Amino acid sequence: MSQSLSARAHARIIGMILSQQLPPGAALQEEKLADWLDMSRTPVREALKRIEAEGLARKDGRFLRVRQLTMAEVREIFTLRAALEGFGARQAVHLPRARLDEMADRVQALLRTGESEEQRRVDDDFHAMIARASGNATLERTIADLRLRTCMFDIHQVPERFAQGCGEHLGILDALAAGDAGLAEERMVAHLRNAGAAVLGRLETLEAERTT
Repeated sequence: MSQSLSARAHARIIGMILSQQLPPGAALQEEKLADWLDMSRTPVREALKRIEAEGLARKDGRFLRVRQLTMAEVREIFTLRAALEGFGARQAVHLPRARLDEMADRVQALLRTGESEEQRRVDDDFHAMIARASGNATLERTIADLRLRTCMFDIHQVPERFAQGCGEHLGILDALAAGDAGLAEERMVAHLRNAGAAVLGRLETLEAERTT
């Protein structure tokens, strides 16, 4: 199966959920969605598994149904992420310079290409690297779970965050390379506050569109 087809199905289904073309409670049926998207059922099935993991759908008997992510939940998630990942960034100053340079090279290459699937991989690897460097397995698992619940807001949903987010990643890496724990924490917290504000802005725009 083509990974790009699965990613495309995911982005389109997420868009339908956020715009309430698929409202809360709507059944997510593989066959019907495959027809709508003019795709085979395999990429749709993979997209639905990811959407369920991200918390935008849940099992109800034999059906998978849409669950709306509220603005209150988004605020709570990003508040927790800022606190936990800020702490993780403070602990990550011992990361080897070669590891930091490798990640910086990947972020800079991403800025040149703008490739959406690579954006997800780099973002996942960046945040996982810093969380893992804390040496705290519970922290790492908690951050991974919280990130899953906001990962649907990628460059398909908030494209304006792409270049800014890459720049913020590079700033965090610079602080870590300099061994400045306080600055690394400060920049990580700012990064997540900015990301949260963009997601909330997107949700507010969608809500305004639905009520006009």
